[in-house]
Amino acid sequence: MPDTTLKLEQVQAAMAAMMAKAMETPDAPIAMAIVDAAGNLEAYAKMDNLRMFSRRHALRKAYTAAIMGGDTGANAERMHSQGRSISEMGDSNLTHGQGGLVIMKDGVILGGIGVGGYPSGQADEDVSRVGLEAMNL
Repeated sequence: MPDTTLKLEQVQAAMAAMMAKAMETPDAPIAMAIVDAAGNLEAYAKMDNLRMFSRRHALRKAYTAAIMGGDTGANAERMHSQGRSISEMGDSNLTHGQGGLVIMKDGVILGGIGVGGYPSGQADEDVSRVGLEAMNL
């Protein structure tokens, strides 16, 4: 049976890698979050002087990736192509913002990683990907 939980070492490795990447540009503060498959918070960190919206958005991106089972940017594109909106899902914690990645191993969803704060959703996603790669799944 495949392991379906995130391990402490994986979460710590991801957070450390994302923080190291973020500190390359300390004047561009971000927040980062990791949730389990049910969307429950596993880890959270923020840099100084970050707006409240970005703090919350990191959590929402991680949650959305885990709950929807896919990366937030790709999910938003798919819904948009169908003429639908994320708000139709009835969960105010879901977001269409790019920067959330699903954490998956052997086809099993383990959780989600989300980053918020950069002007570009692609930059948020790039830092999330650094964390995902550090998990060595």
